[in-house]
Amino acid sequence: MSEEKTPAAAGQTPPKHVPAVLVLGQLAEKMYQDAYEAKERGEKIGWCSSNFPPEIAETLGLHVVYPESQAAAISAKGGSLPLLEYAEGELGFSNDLCAYARINLAYANVAACPNGERDMPLPDFVLGATSICETMMPWYEDLAYFLDIPMVFIDIPFNDGYDVDEKRITYLKGQFEHAVKQLEEITGKTWDEDRFQEVCDVSVASSKAWLEATSYVQYDPSPMNGFDLFNHMAVATTARPKKEALAAFNYLIDECKTFVKINKSTFKPDEKHRILYEGIAVWPYLKATAGPLIMQGVNVTGCVYCPAFSGVYDDMDGLMKAMTDVPNCQNLERATEARKKLCKDGKCEGALVHINRSCKMWSGFMPEMGRRIARDLDIPVVLFDGDQSDPRNFSEAQYQTRLQGLIEVMDNNKKGE
Repeated sequence: MSEEKTPAAAGQTPPKHVPAVLVLGQLAEKMYQDAYEAKERGEKIGWCSSNFPPEIAETLGLHVVYPESQAAAISAKGGSLPLLEYAEGELGFSNDLCAYARINLAYANVAACPNGERDMPLPDFVLGATSICETMMPWYEDLAYFLDIPMVFIDIPFNDGYDVDEKRITYLKGQFEHAVKQLEEITGKTWDEDRFQEVCDVSVASSKAWLEATSYVQYDPSPMNGFDLFNHMAVATTARPKKEALAAFNYLIDECKTFVKINKSTFKPDEKHRILYEGIAVWPYLKATAGPLIMQGVNVTGCVYCPAFSGVYDDMDGLMKAMTDVPNCQNLERATEARKKLCKDGKCEGALVHINRSCKMWSGFMPEMGRRIARDLDIPVVLFDGDQSDPRNFSEAQYQTRLQGLIEVMDNNKKGE
């Protein structure tokens, strides 16, 4: 994107370029503000899991917010521990459970963030889906019980084969249609097929734009700091059926195109190495994890967690297939091939794998996947222990040791070229 869309009039200062990260961040914040305003108007609002099809709420004109995104924001601001301790001490949940779930279940009871960041209105219904993890079902059942509100849930099955089969598509169609009927009864809204098609068109266009934007990390040097994608993905998760999201992703694409042309990047140091970062960010320790990468010129140019939140399809069957062809629903072979492609596209010289205590389904086959990536691509792969939101489950010393080992191997590999 150029610094100036149109020639400035004589004597006027050209308009200053607004960084895409701010544009996308403002849109994510607007989702919360819109939900609060809808709640104040007396409308029913919901909490929604990240892989519940967002096209449903958008078609019905419902405002929903996302507990996972809120938990990540609370954690990144250093406010997760009081909520985690409340969930364990006051509510009796085990600290073996997902930290996002514990944070959200505590928030549902206290309705306030310890750090004053990212409050969100309490819901009148919850929308859940299992494709992210099986924890979602009991988590959202507990929310419905605590708050005495209805739950709408879609079970998205794991794919034991390489491709999504017809029986899974049929299974999901029935649940999709039932979810629509449930929400019509809960909210008094009426489903409109023409509106649904419009929403799907925007959602697909937004997904394509998001995937195009994430693809710019393949340039050498990359026009963006790969950790930026963890922030941008909030819009991909929560708002992709909205026209504002499509505009924001196109803005990001324009910025990347311009940065490529002028050899500029949001990754400030010289790019010495490029890696795949596998898994969710360690939100309470963003500075401790991203900082050493930046200081040593290591950029993240491969990240499956970010492009995972997209959906490209042509029809209803395609939408059902997109719902179940997400990382946690893929078998080991398909998941490994996806990571290998990201490594190749991003010209990755190594991989840093987060074994996330909170996300056991995601992390369970990571050691084997790491071995296959290292073997097939002949690149170093190191694993570190952590947690997406529980600060008690991360060792900064271990992370630095593993990262330094990865960098030393990548340095030696470059010297041997």
